[in-house]
Amino acid sequence: MTAMEVEKYVSKTLELIQEERAAELEETRSWQENSSLKNLQSKGVCLMKLQIGSQHTGMYGRLLVVFEPRKCIGPSVLPSNTFGPGDIIGLYSAEGHAQPSQLGSGVVTRVTQASVTVAFDESQDGINFDRDGLFNLMKLANDVTYRRLSSALKSLNGYSNGPASHLISVLFGYSEPVTSQEHVLQFSNTGLDDSQKEAVSFALSQKDVAIIHGPPGTGKTTTVVEAILQAVKQEQKVLCCAPSNVAVDNLVERLARSKLKVLRLGHPARLLESIQKHSLDAVLAHSDNTNIISDIRKDMDKAFNELKKTRDKGQRSNLRREIGELRRELRTREETAISQILKRADVILATNTGASNDGPLKHLPNDHFDLVVIDECAQALESSCWIALLKARKCILAGDYKQLPPTIKSQSAASKGLSVSLMERLIKKYGDSVVRMLTTQYRMNRSIMQWASEQMYQGKLTAHSSVEKHLLRDLSGVSDVEETRIPLLLVDTAGCGLTEMEDTDEQSKGNQGEVDIVALHIKALTEAGVLAKDIAVIAPYNLQVDLLRQKLSHRYTELEIKSVDGFQGREKEAVVLSLVRSNRKGEVGFLAEDRRINVAVTRARRQLAVICDSQTVRNHDFLKSLVDYMSEHGEVRTAFEYLEDCVPQNYIRDENDKQIKDTVSTKQKTDRNQDKKTEQKHRKSAENKSRGASQSTPQSDQQKNTKSHVANGRDSEQTEIKRKEIKEKLQNFLKVSDETELEFPSTLNSHERLLVHELSEVLGLKHESHGEGKNRRITVSRHVLNQDTLVKVTDSDRPEVPGCTAPNLQEEPSERPSEQAIDLKSLHLERMQREQERREEKKQQRVQPDLSSSKNQSFKKSKGSSKGKLKVKAGPTDIAAAASAEDDFDALIDAVVKAESVCAFVKCKASVLTLGQLCLYCNRQYCLSHHIPEVHGCGDKAKSHARMRISKEGVLYAGSGQKDKSMDPNKKAYLQRKLDSKLKGMSSQRKTKSKDKET
Repeated sequence: MTAMEVEKYVSKTLELIQEERAAELEETRSWQENSSLKNLQSKGVCLMKLQIGSQHTGMYGRLLVVFEPRKCIGPSVLPSNTFGPGDIIGLYSAEGHAQPSQLGSGVVTRVTQASVTVAFDESQDGINFDRDGLFNLMKLANDVTYRRLSSALKSLNGYSNGPASHLISVLFGYSEPVTSQEHVLQFSNTGLDDSQKEAVSFALSQKDVAIIHGPPGTGKTTTVVEAILQAVKQEQKVLCCAPSNVAVDNLVERLARSKLKVLRLGHPARLLESIQKHSLDAVLAHSDNTNIISDIRKDMDKAFNELKKTRDKGQRSNLRREIGELRRELRTREETAISQILKRADVILATNTGASNDGPLKHLPNDHFDLVVIDECAQALESSCWIALLKARKCILAGDYKQLPPTIKSQSAASKGLSVSLMERLIKKYGDSVVRMLTTQYRMNRSIMQWASEQMYQGKLTAHSSVEKHLLRDLSGVSDVEETRIPLLLVDTAGCGLTEMEDTDEQSKGNQGEVDIVALHIKALTEAGVLAKDIAVIAPYNLQVDLLRQKLSHRYTELEIKSVDGFQGREKEAVVLSLVRSNRKGEVGFLAEDRRINVAVTRARRQLAVICDSQTVRNHDFLKSLVDYMSEHGEVRTAFEYLEDCVPQNYIRDENDKQIKDTVSTKQKTDRNQDKKTEQKHRKSAENKSRGASQSTPQSDQQKNTKSHVANGRDSEQTEIKRKEIKEKLQNFLKVSDETELEFPSTLNSHERLLVHELSEVLGLKHESHGEGKNRRITVSRHVLNQDTLVKVTDSDRPEVPGCTAPNLQEEPSERPSEQAIDLKSLHLERMQREQERREEKKQQRVQPDLSSSKNQSFKKSKGSSKGKLKVKAGPTDIAAAASAEDDFDALIDAVVKAESVCAFVKCKASVLTLGQLCLYCNRQYCLSHHIPEVHGCGDKAKSHARMRISKEGVLYAGSGQKDKSMDPNKKAYLQRKLDSKLKGMSSQRKTKSKDKET
């Protein structure tokens, strides 16, 4: 039965691996065929016009060739690339044909800023490595991994009588896991907590399989290292693997401190410099056979050089035979030395695929290992785990299946089960009987941890006392300000017009508005003393990562900006997460991957800041739980507090929209979340005495003495009181006609400022924020509403903008339209109208008409801010409008004609009758030197127009902002070659007409 189950699994997995392989090959083929070499080099997958720097013989007699840039063309530095040790590359000649044939292929062994070292097998001795020639290196799809996976699966299918026979039966569910009697252990690490000690004891007592489930920050690696140390104490030989080189190197570093005999397999160039002394190459270099092996390699190098120089066929044949004999002797000597080194090691470490039988481990007997440990098992393909699992009778798997799964290119293969890891499958099959979970975490502030604990880990996580309440302000050199004393910050962009954009080429997403907010928050943190290297900015989309880097990298060189995948296993003091998605359809894309969001959130130690459009992300339950949690337990701000040029917009399109249906049901819950957050804000403010003098009300005094959570009813009551106070102030201001402005003090917290904005909006008043940080205050002034835009609605019909809770106002009968409630569309129109009036007022203040008695009078109008922007002449319309009845009509006509024929830019007398352009924003004619809007003063209008266009279309075009309709040069060149080929074929088929011979 077991054999049938194994055969079924192997057959299915081989098909899925082939599908994944095909997807990777297709991706490689598509960009190779449709891109030029220069484009491929810009993408980092091609290196052009390299010359050979040197060549020598490496391990197993492979020829190592060092490629480097030509020294004659400038600094000897390679362009930015993605080449790394282990990559398969194709070698091409850089001279001659447009698409030369491949000369050969090799494996990258080392990459520096100035060179790439490639190993070529003995089968490619015929390649002509001309020192004066130029070569291109092209990254190829790596088939070594797929060959090793396939080989391991086939070995699993035919496995019999080996050390892993019983383990296979257990892992496929036909034998139950067995537990032996637990021994009292003397732990090497005395600082382990109870859950870690229990996990180590359990792992050693299991006879077949044990799983250590380590949520973020719980010390999983520490626990795994302790388990390995205890196994070595019991004289067990351990093979330790992980899916990535970084994870393996981390274990090597930790194990090397304990004086164990540690051996790391793999190319030295792939390893961290600190652990290279533990690599097989380094240990081999210090072995007894080193001198003999070195002499043989020198003889081989000498023979290779002679082979290149000689032209005599007989001598070349002798040299080839000599090289073959030297290579065989070298291999024998190396194999003997390697076998001795491997047998002496206590722990051998390698990547999952590096533990294959075609590597150094082939020199060991089948039953050499007693234990296989696979760290980060949840990130590895199950098929890769079987490479190591077949070598021992017992395994310990460690990882967190609630974080990112294995990276898979084929979505079809992933959906059919290829993405399910061995760890996840076993936990579903056996449950707690084979698992011990670590429950004490040493990374996150309790407020950051709690959401992940409740959503992903059944609420079992507890924060260690050393991190439970730590904040950014506790770091050395960091000031105690509002930005550094909060562990959770939610900046809500809902209804603020910060719509996502899309890269039409890459189909990636970006959001410039969120980029600007991230920049402002980073600025606030760094000004408070937080180091840039302690901050991480995480975005789920590559386009957003690029936008963030363009904005921030030059200013903060040590700031890390990466995608979620790039931060797996990492941590930072502060994490800023930009969720990007903001659209009318409520689409969240691959943000719907719960594990991806879990990873992003749990990277933070002392502060987590999330910038998102709550109205969009609430369409997904998991993201909604995050927004709700942060609204309840953290600081909530709206994007209006950061950006003054937000474009308010109403997402509601029709009466049947889903958002309207959800408004009533979510309103009360959001109010409660906001109220509880406000109470916590008051309590923090009281404890820190930052605003004690100005908030010494009975309410705040009572909060100072409160140590337990206040009930929801009391929260709502307090918030309602504050809302009524603010509303009463605003209504009194409306009644007193003498007052033009009402200024609220800077002592208001963010939620109270939000209430002022909302109530002012409903009452039809202008409301503007001034200052930053503690000095931020709100000024309210009168505004006459357009009667046609007022629409009276009830509270149940009023749409809610998440994150900006609508005030629970009692409808009071009043003849003043300013006290009527209005819908969001009306609010949007009024806001736009107020913005237009504000701009017109500024224009009027800057207009300085110069009305002289001259017949050719003109107005000069300032077109910029107080800093002194450029000015524009009076146009024909201005001249006509300024004319009076006494003016000479013919002179006015002449002035208008002259104004139309000359550039409208001040002091410019260039004619625009034949060469000129009309500005779309001010409708005036300018010469070619002054027609750009930013030059003659229409820059603000152009910027506003571009922002509205991006908001409307959701697409950012490069350059002038217009969609590039020109044909792609690569496609044009391809079509041209196709046309030339067709014409050539037609011309070759053309037959000459035979002439009749006349006699």
